[in-house]
Amino acid sequence: MRMNGIKDDAHSADAHAPKRSMSRTQKILFFATGWLIVLMPFLFWWNTWFGRHLSDQQLSAYLHDDKKPRHIQHALVQMGERMSRGDAAVKQWYPDVVRLAGDPVEEVRNTDAWVMGQDTSGAAFHETLLKMLNDSSPMVRGNAALSLVRFGDATGRPQIVALLQPAEITAPETGQIVDADRPRTAIHQGGLLAKLQFDNTNGPVVEIRSPIPGRIRSVAQTGAHVAAGAEVAVVDPGTEQVWEALRALYLVGQMDDLAAIRPYERDLPDISNDVRQQAVATEKAIRTRAGMK
Repeated sequence: MRMNGIKDDAHSADAHAPKRSMSRTQKILFFATGWLIVLMPFLFWWNTWFGRHLSDQQLSAYLHDDKKPRHIQHALVQMGERMSRGDAAVKQWYPDVVRLAGDPVEEVRNTDAWVMGQDTSGAAFHETLLKMLNDSSPMVRGNAALSLVRFGDATGRPQIVALLQPAEITAPETGQIVDADRPRTAIHQGGLLAKLQFDNTNGPVVEIRSPIPGRIRSVAQTGAHVAAGAEVAVVDPGTEQVWEALRALYLVGQMDDLAAIRPYERDLPDISNDVRQQAVATEKAIRTRAGMK
């Protein structure tokens, strides 16, 4: 009986003992961790958001930051917005815009081509855009062609029509697909389509990426064996790319382009209503210019 009494007394004492609270240091660490969890995504967004205003000094520094291509893109986007508002102060950086047409980073050249279309008074921009029609990237070629339309120059019409076509990606070497994405999946430019292991004992695994943003129409699946030069994937162009191309062809398109335009006039789930309407309007404008009904 006495043993039970001791246990009851101990239990009662534990129940009435004051609970230990966090020390001041623990509270500070707890709240600091909470703030970091909230703050880190914001800081990442703040440092990568191209809409963040740059002072003239920052803009100049960013344009020459070869170690951070996104800084260059940020500066170019800011310039483009100021150019569209007629801000003459940005002309001091026009030589940098021309210089960046030869930047090794594709995304920089792509943004650069768009920026040059924001001021059609620059002869240097016009000349540079014509050279960019031969860029190794289909997206850069397309953006250069779209910007040339603003100059009233239809030289890049073939590159604009190409923006309406699906991208066909082939195998660089003979090998086996060891990993692959799924058809009908949305993909961004540079997104991973598949991994290919070359045919030899210790063959390397190479990543096959999409040259355009859009949606995967087809892709060779895991385990498939493909020959060098054989088709690995087909990617349909994204809605924004198609819409911009159709708008440009509304102005410079020819009858030969209708075969590439008409698929977007169809009432299909993958084609938005805006794109469909633009395709119909583009065909009508082309036929009108050609003197046809």
